[in-house]
Parts: sequence; structure tokens; C-alpha cells
Amino acid sequence: MSREFDPKTFPIGVIGLGMMGSSIAVCMLIAGHPVTGVELVEGALEDAKLRIKGHFKLAEEKGLLNGPTENYLKNLHVSSDLSTLKDCQLVIESIKEDINIKGDVFKAVDKIVAKDAFITSNTSAIPISDLQVFVSNPERFFGLHWMEPAFTTRFLEVICGDKSDLKKAQFLYDLGELWQKETVLLKKDIPGFIANRLMYAMYREAMHLVDEDYASVEDVDRACRNVAGYFIPMMGVFRWMDFTGIASYRKVMKDLFPTLDNSDAPGKLINKIVNEGGTGIFNGKGFYQYTEEEKKIWQELYSNFSFEIRDLTLKYPADIVQQKLKEKEEKG
Repeated sequence: MSREFDPKTFPIGVIGLGMMGSSIAVCMLIAGHPVTGVELVEGALEDAKLRIKGHFKLAEEKGLLNGPTENYLKNLHVSSDLSTLKDCQLVIESIKEDINIKGDVFKAVDKIVAKDAFITSNTSAIPISDLQVFVSNPERFFGLHWMEPAFTTRFLEVICGDKSDLKKAQFLYDLGELWQKETVLLKKDIPGFIANRLMYAMYREAMHLVDEDYASVEDVDRACRNVAGYFIPMMGVFRWMDFTGIASYRKVMKDLFPTLDNSDAPGKLINKIVNEGGTGIFNGKGFYQYTEEEKKIWQELYSNFSFEIRDLTLKYPADIVQQKLKEKEEKG
């Protein structure tokens, strides 16, 4: 992003101030944008304000702010009225994963914001091409897919639909740098985008190993933490294969790929949990069982971990080798 770009002159709207939307709003405020947050669920506006203040309290404690929280909150306006988005140059939708509900919101927003304003969705599953039909000038419509909590995690996915303008996509990609993200760009729409396609392939094989009694839930998680969890934050999958011998991977692929699970439906265990009303840590019933105290501790631990892993990944950015080479050149 050009140094001439001033985030103060680029107001951003966030629709939906739940868990994800509120942390997106905080990310935008930390980056210096004026933010208009709109919460459409009746009675949820006060909770949204408290949630945002809670995020800022944590961000201040962790040293992410340049000044007191009040300096950022003065650039935030929250309401339940979509018309307050009128001057926003970028709108980020983060509401329920229902194409009909999203469609109604996009139709309304399209009539409110300028015709060249970016309209984006934080959907994790609905094709962007299917959402573009709800707006005029669909070339300015994109997916912006975040990872919770958005103001600490490094992930941001810019997703093009069939009618998206790649030059506009590049602008959002570059804007991610200001938001302290290592942005990725999906140039052509495909279900699940990049991150979810990679992750759900792993989820499916994990469920297969447990459903067919090859391994326990606990042991699959341990294997994931200590293999993928060990190298992925620094290298990703392709560089890891380069780093550890690409020819051997091709050999293993030939033998292993035919044995991997290729089912087109959720596994037995996850069906049983969901059918019995399990929602994971939210009600204490998932692949693991959680007491109220365990739920609280896990949430605190993950919050602390997200800041610690952020600090670690900042030490090893995607261009670290180029930085090292440049340092050597400058030293002569």
C-alpha cells in the first residue's frame, strides 16, 4: 500500500457486530479508518459495543495500540440503520450465512453507498459469484474472508467472483498490508476458497481416521499440532515440500492418495454430536466435553495464544528471505 494512502480518508462500514464483525471493526479502527458499525439484530447493539470495548482492552494490554483506546473509539459510530453507511468506501458484511438474508442486505446497501464503493462479504462458504447478483456494478464486489480474532490474526483472503475486477482486487490485497495481514488472493471463484478447501480436506481425513477407529480424537489432534502445527505457521505446504524433499512427496502421493477418504458427506461422529445438540465449546458438548470452567480457560488460553503466535509469525513474514538478502546487500 502506498505511503500516500491515508486511512482516515477511507471510511469503512461493517455490517454485523457479532464475534467476527466486532473484531473486524477493531482491526479497521487500529489501522486508522473511520468505522461505521451496523448491527441489524434487534437488542444486540449494546452487546456489540461492549464486545468492541473488550477487544480494545485486550489490544491495549498486548501493546497493539499507539495511544489510548479512546483515540480509536472516537472514530467509531454504531447504529442499527444501514443508511449510516452512506459515505463508506468499503463495506464488509459479516452476518448469518444465509444467502437470502445477505441478498436483502446487499440490495439495500447497493442503493445507499456510492456506485464505486467496494461491497464485500465475510462469507466462508457461499460463492461470491452468487452474491454479486444482488448489487449493481458487480465488478466492485468481493469476498473478504477473515480469521477470528480479526485484529490479531495474520490471515485475510480476497476472493473474486466471476464479475470481479482484478485491479480492484489488487487494491484490497494491498490494503491488507495496512491491516497487518499476509493477504491471499483467490483469482477465480471456487467453493470453499483457498483456506477452507485446505482445512476441510484435513478435517475430512481426521474424521475418517476416528470414524473407522484407526485413531482417537485426542491422538489425531496431537499429530496435527506437532506436524502441521509445527511448520505451517512459517512455511505453508509448498515451501515445506521444497524444504524437505519434493521428489519423495510425489512418490508418497502416488501410493497414498488412492487410500485417502473421498466421502461426500459428513462423518459418523460429527453427525452424532450435532444430531444430539452438540455445538462444541459453546454448550460444552463436542468432540470433547467441557465444563464451564474448562470453557473459560480454553477461551482465555486461545486468546493469549493468538497474540503469542502473532508475535512469532511477525518475526518470520512471507518475505523474510528477501529482507535478509536486502540486508546483506546493504552491508556490502
